[in-house]
Formats: sequence, structure tokens, C-alpha cells
Amino acid sequence: MTDADPGLFGPESVTWQLHSDPMMWIAGVRALYLQALHPRAVRGVTQNSDFRRDAWGRLMRTASFVGTTTYGTTDAAERAGARVRRIHRMLTATDPDTGERYGVDEPALLMWVHCAEIDSYLHVAHRSGFRLTGAEADRYVAEHRQSARLVGLDPDVVPGDRAEMAEYFEKVRPDLAAGPEAREVDDFLLRPPTHPLLVPAREVLWRRVAHLAYASLPPYAHELYGRPAPAPATVTRQLRLAGLLLRRIPARVRWQLPPKHILRAMARLGPDARPAPYKLGR
Repeated sequence: MTDADPGLFGPESVTWQLHSDPMMWIAGVRALYLQALHPRAVRGVTQNSDFRRDAWGRLMRTASFVGTTTYGTTDAAERAGARVRRIHRMLTATDPDTGERYGVDEPALLMWVHCAEIDSYLHVAHRSGFRLTGAEADRYVAEHRQSARLVGLDPDVVPGDRAEMAEYFEKVRPDLAAGPEAREVDDFLLRPPTHPLLVPAREVLWRRVAHLAYASLPPYAHELYGRPAPAPATVTRQLRLAGLLLRRIPARVRWQLPPKHILRAMARLGPDARPAPYKLGR
């Protein structure tokens, strides 16, 4: 290992290992489904971006932000956070029922987006067979007080373990609903716009990803969306099978895909920085 900057988390963190797992893509889609159930938060997206026309660009920018804050230098992570905060300060949304105009950087909205994302990453990874002890799972939640700080939250008020995260979700549930914007996101995730020649691939591959991400939502989310929740045991089997298949793709192949955050981190820190699940619990 060199003396190079390990970034906000570093190779010894749970985040470093977990975010290299290919199931994070399914977890990210689950997070979108969950985030859409907060009417005030989802309006900040639908009213400020044409996500249907730049769907893949938006998804890749989100993935790049996570990759930069996880594997980039401290300076790169701080600059990425400052850019997000700057954009959010300029954006507002309007409640169609009351006419209220509010900033998308309200702490309550930032908190919802953060918790939905971290919960989804942890939930899908664990349920698909990524081995984490209870202490490691709590450590992961605590580590992401750093990412919460980057987007403008006070890290001291952000959940620091799974119990605090569960308490937060219980508290916020009365604010959740599947309004028109959530339905729009739901429809988009099932049928994202794509080139006509790629429609068959979307139907075969993407819809399976979207269905599995949706199936892994908590029971109250299924109730809000108005569709019956699938049997938990069936979903767990499907997640484990997906994890088994995706993890068989060699890391050297997966990590060659842009923007290559992990390869750049290994070049900066040395080969010992290679993320791998077996490094947890040592």
C-alpha cells in the first residue's frame, strides 16, 4: 500500500468492499422505487429534470457520484459533493395541491433520499448473499454519515446503525404515498425509453432487473404502489440467483466498464486496495 490518499472511506471500510458488488445496480433501482414514494422528494426530480429523455445519463451520473465518493480521492469526493449541493440550492419544486414552493435541498428531503439509498444498497447486498455480520452492516450505515454530509446533511442527525435507520423509516411512513409522480417513475422504470433496436433487450433484460428491484421493496411500499407483495422467500431466492450469476462475471471484466473508479483507485493505492468480500470479517 502506498501513502496516496485513500479517500473518504478507504480500502478497510465496508463501503469499499460492498460498492464493488454487481448487485449494487439492482439496489440502485430499488432505491429509485423507494425514493419515489415521498411526494415532496420525487417532485424535485420530475419538476426539475426531463429524466425520460436523459434516463441513462441520469443513472450514470448517479453511479459516477457514488463511485467518486467511494473510490476517489478526498478532494474529488468533496468537489463532487460541492457540485451536488450547488445544483440543489438552485432548484425548487411546487406542491400542486397547496401551491407551496420549496427547495429540493430541504433537510427532510435529503434525509429521505439518503436513507432510501443506503437501505437499498445494504438490503439487496445482504439478501442476495453478500456476507455481512451485523456489526459490519451497522458500520456501513455509520460510514455513510460521510456521504450524507457531502449532500448537505448534518451527519450527527443521520442514522448511524440499522436500528436508527429502522426507527427513521417508521417515523417517515405517514408522509409516504404513491402519487402521480411515483406512478410516472414506476412506469419509466418498467419501460425506459431506448433505441427501437434495443427494445427486445429491454424487455428481456431490463424488465427483469426492474421487477426484481421492485419485488425487494418492503411490504408497505408494495401496499402504497397497489400491487400485491410477492412471497419473501421467492424474492430472496431470485436475488441470490441474480447475485450468483452476476458475481461469476470476472471483476476484471466488470471494472473495465466506464468510468473505471475501482481501477483508478487500485492504480493510486496499489493492488492491495482491490475490493473483495472476503476482506470483511478479517
